[in-house]
Amino acid sequence: MTERSSIIVAPSLLAADFSRLGEEIASIARAPWLHLDVMDGHFVPNISFGPPVIAALRKHTDAKFDVHLMIDPVDPYLEATAKAGADHITVHVENAPHLHRSLQTIRALGCRPGVAICPATPAVALSEVMDLVDIILVMTVNPGFGGQSFLDSQLAKIRTLAEMIRKSGREIILAVDGGIDPRTAPRVVEAGATMLVAGSAIFGKEDRDAAIRALEGPFVEQTPG
Repeated sequence: MTERSSIIVAPSLLAADFSRLGEEIASIARAPWLHLDVMDGHFVPNISFGPPVIAALRKHTDAKFDVHLMIDPVDPYLEATAKAGADHITVHVENAPHLHRSLQTIRALGCRPGVAICPATPAVALSEVMDLVDIILVMTVNPGFGGQSFLDSQLAKIRTLAEMIRKSGREIILAVDGGIDPRTAPRVVEAGATMLVAGSAIFGKEDRDAAIRALEGPFVEQTPG
């Protein structure tokens, strides 16, 4: 199993109290990354925020901004997202018809490129871009809303992608987003995940520091029930 020090926990701002985002960010100072979901109400059935909010948040933290673009089209907004302060930009294999070019553009903008994959999309869809990505994000819920239940069917995909990463010989971060909490975290880490995106499991707790530590591990066997 992956050692605790190698697990990245990225709190998902989507679960935070939007009326006091500065305070919410301060409460998760332990986390090295902050996951920012940009949604357009078209590619996914929800609307969140865009580059102006990302730029406003940038002054409140030194955390790495891990921006997940769930918008269509996505390419016209890559530059604005980078200029707003993103450190990593993740696009979907499903919303980037010229994925190879999109990933190249993200790196040219000075950001780490990532690609996300929805539950119904097979792992093989990423086989031709393993040389371009720094982050692979497996959605373990259907994207659009926080608080959904973890999809057990995605564990096999995580294992497949972990093996694809091993065979690539590259240091690619394997992230998981959706229904991540202290009960599901050990399962995805065992399957090969090295990064956990969590919203309600962190922002839904009074002690955010303790909530992050619970996801970092070390993990113990969880008893169903």
